[in-house]
Amino acid sequence: MNAPLPETATDPGPARPTEEQLAHQRAAIAALGHELRSLVDATVRTAASADVLHHVADGVRRLAGQLTGRQRAPAEIPAVDEFPGGVRMYSPVTGAGSPLAPPLRVTQDADGIVGRCTLGIAHEGPPGYGHGGMSAMLLDEVMGWACVAAGTPGMTVSLQVRYHRPVPLETPLRVYARVTGTEGRKVFVAGSISVEGDPSTAVVTADGTFVSPDPDRTRALFPAMQGPPRTAGPPR
Repeated sequence: MNAPLPETATDPGPARPTEEQLAHQRAAIAALGHELRSLVDATVRTAASADVLHHVADGVRRLAGQLTGRQRAPAEIPAVDEFPGGVRMYSPVTGAGSPLAPPLRVTQDADGIVGRCTLGIAHEGPPGYGHGGMSAMLLDEVMGWACVAAGTPGMTVSLQVRYHRPVPLETPLRVYARVTGTEGRKVFVAGSISVEGDPSTAVVTADGTFVSPDPDRTRALFPAMQGPPRTAGPPR
């Protein structure tokens, strides 16, 4: 009979992946995400017959069946992610592995945060133009990154969006945000969307209010997060 484990023994859980393993897994996730976005684009463009669509649906069903093994729970942070303030592989906005994302590429400049992406037909609202909800999502994401870059990460409590012109599809876009002020735990942020070829003309603008939760509240909201919350760091 096996002797009982000492009371102080703990299960260390799965070993954390090495940087090389993380890079390899992220590359595979990004490759699959790219092909899925191509599939989504082909799906929303096609005028194929019903027979062809049923045949393709059967093939997609078989492919989905190959993604076996353990499934991630909704609140679980993927091992390939850095949360908060880092890589989010499955984000519907920036995630290279998401079939929903444009995906938005985020960088930091001297005054704020710049995001660049191109919306496709899968993001269409009015024919030929992006859905207004996509504009709000892009702005909310980049404005959140602006909070992180300023050292005051927060959660959105208010987002006022103004649509000046339709946002064109299949056209490189520039999404910009900067922190304009703080008041206690509140962070005020301004954002805009413009066409990359005409960055001075905003087609959508927004003002947002974000609130930085205290550490106890952060851990209550995100129990899977390990260690102290990150408060700063440039987007990747």
